[in-house]
Amino acid sequence: MSIEAKPFLKWAGGKGQLLSQLSEHLPERISREPFTYIEPFVGGGAMLFYMLQHFGNIKKAVINDINEDLILTYRTVKDDVEALISKLAKIEEDYFAIVEQDKRSQLFYEIRERYNQHDGNAIERVSQLIFLNKTCFNGLFRVNKRGQFNVPFGKYANPTICNAEVLRADSQLLQSAQVEICQGDYAQILRHIDGLTFVYLDPPYRPLDATSSFTAYAKGDFNDDDQRALAAFCHQLIDAGCYWMESNADCSAKNPEDTFFEELYKDFRIERVYASRFINANPEKRGKLTELLIKNYE
Repeated sequence: MSIEAKPFLKWAGGKGQLLSQLSEHLPERISREPFTYIEPFVGGGAMLFYMLQHFGNIKKAVINDINEDLILTYRTVKDDVEALISKLAKIEEDYFAIVEQDKRSQLFYEIRERYNQHDGNAIERVSQLIFLNKTCFNGLFRVNKRGQFNVPFGKYANPTICNAEVLRADSQLLQSAQVEICQGDYAQILRHIDGLTFVYLDPPYRPLDATSSFTAYAKGDFNDDDQRALAAFCHQLIDAGCYWMESNADCSAKNPEDTFFEELYKDFRIERVYASRFINANPEKRGKLTELLIKNYE
């Protein structure tokens, strides 16, 4: 039985549990004609792997993210997966050879320090990122204002550090679909629009309240001005003839007076989907919430 390609990282806001709902809102036309698929904020890639495996008529796929190390990881998985697996397997072996939790913690912080010092080549750096993602608290990626990974040790008993089968499946899919991998500002994807194009946007979400802010996937925050700039960019996508769909936080569900997105996207169709939030230090704040799905088509 072949292994299904799926995200190799756990990513805050990942769309794995929403795929069945998102698929119901895709533009009907892309099921009939060859098209270009673009993700300007690729993140963990759940939607990417879904689209590549369910739409054999994608003629070109382009992914982008501002996070340099995330994009380095995608490129390494695509182009040098066996060297990455070898390095991860060694890290996993060293980690599980340690029985005491405090000594595992010591290894975690040693690798985190090397990662933050940009110590090593691409394979070493990517293997460090994957190790940290699999063994840190809540399995998330977060950096401080200086761009340093600052998530503490996670104390998991048996984390999967090297999932060789998934990495190989992902690498094969990224190669066979000839996915173009870009790093930088989301606006640069405009040059990749080619004929019938569908763009899925999954930006850092607007916080539901002051305590839920989590936009630090890279240095700098994604604030309300950035959200407004993204809305303006969506108008550019329309001018370019694209279909687009955006996921974002349902702020008015938390506070009925907060109609920021309803006003910002008043010219477009706004739907709501149900999502479970697992990444939160406070267990009481995990659970089902609605998220917005904004699109420029019926």
